Amino acid sequence: MPRTEPIRLEKIKEKLQTKLIGKTIHCFSEVASTNDLAKEMATIGAKEGTVIIAETQTSGKGRLSREWASPRGGIWLSTILRPELSGKDIPKLTLMTSLAVAKTISQLFNLKTEVKWPNDVLINTRKVCGILIIANTRGGVTNFVVVGIGINANIELDSLPKQVRENATSLKHELKREIDREQFLRLLFEKMERYYVMLTGGKFSPVLKEWKSLCGFLGSYVEVTSWEEKIEGLAIDVDENGALIIRLQDGTLRKVLSGDGSLKRSKEL
Repeated sequence: MPRTEPIRLEKIKEKLQTKLIGKTIHCFSEVASTNDLAKEMATIGAKEGTVIIAETQTSGKGRLSREWASPRGGIWLSTILRPELSGKDIPKLTLMTSLAVAKTISQLFNLKTEVKWPNDVLINTRKVCGILIIANTRGGVTNFVVVGIGINANIELDSLPKQVRENATSLKHELKREIDREQFLRLLFEKMERYYVMLTGGKFSPVLKEWKSLCGFLGSYVEVTSWEEKIEGLAIDVDENGALIIRLQDGTLRKVLSGDGSLKRSKEL
């Protein structure tokens, strides 16, 4: 069992340098899903920047409705945003968030991080963080977005299900020690806010450029699995809308939106 003490709200806010994200924080010992709870709060008018944190989730979900294990000691949170973005721009929030997580890890712990399209952060090719975006839109207008973040922080790898353990890691495993989760959250919120201001201010290009600098799979052969199909080809680029561009075997280019699939490296075709 992790020795980590519960996250202390006052310790996060003590030195937090943000104007939006984390000004309102709700901490829980256990919830079914922080994303579901954040969605409920957003629906009844919770302020932009509100954060929901749980020590554990009993029904956490990843992409494509996969189960997300959330043992105690991790960082499981959701943030409510209300950006003036069209639906096609929502995937940018996933890239922005994965960049913020990767930069927080590398700055605090000097660990080399990698981002993987569309929503993962890796250390030594193993997944340490996953991100799930829920968008509420109507008539092309975004009412709110819930940004769910799951980080394997102070957890033992054997606390994860066997089927994910082989490809997962944790900050505790990499560092051989537990981290200060309040310090981590402060820096994460500050980085998220910085990139969010850039994105909503029409300055996503430098955010995307920084994200690509941490992206190790571009130029590799990949397999993208969606609800309906598998696509194999050479990962060429990620465009301004967050879509992955793949060159298929016949030479044609295919764009895959981040909401459509998940990626893994493939053997050369």
